[in-house]
Amino acid sequence: MDIRIETSRLVLRPWSEADIDQLTLGLNDLEVAKWLAFVPHPYSAVHAKDWVRRCQQIASAGTEPTAYEFAIELTSERRVIGGISLNKVDRTAGTGGGGIWIANGYQGRGYGREAFDAKIRFAFRELGLMKLVNGYFDGNESSWAMQRKLGYRPAGEVPSRCMADGRQTIEHLTTLLRSDWQDRED
Repeated sequence: MDIRIETSRLVLRPWSEADIDQLTLGLNDLEVAKWLAFVPHPYSAVHAKDWVRRCQQIASAGTEPTAYEFAIELTSERRVIGGISLNKVDRTAGTGGGGIWIANGYQGRGYGREAFDAKIRFAFRELGLMKLVNGYFDGNESSWAMQRKLGYRPAGEVPSRCMADGRQTIEHLTTLLRSDWQDRED
């Protein structure tokens, strides 16, 4: 199932083998990887190939996937600048989660918020979910600021570990209810 989501500057689309170099470059940066739970450092082309293969398996898993993994392509450059996921989709409970990363040279320009907003619209409008659960590692205030602007609220804290640098940290959990999001959209 090839889902493409277009925004004014971005395309969220399935990962492909052609993205391996940009994926490797983006995630081999410890300043990016240190905010992600399951990204090793160093991040190699082998890791990227395995990830793309896994994403392709997820995309072909059936008519009601439990995960959507998107490359974030900057339309003007036709270049992958990050990745975003909508995973742990439970249609019965109406919930989903997922995260985002943006390559270091593209941070601070609103691309993350634009992609995250597109993911939220897809989750609530297309999939009919009722609640999204996300989070951020302690110290990643830019992630929290973005989520807060999109309507997320604090929901708790859990101990976590960053694979890239091995540190023990706290993951701050956040939630967004569709009803809260709709109120902001109106």
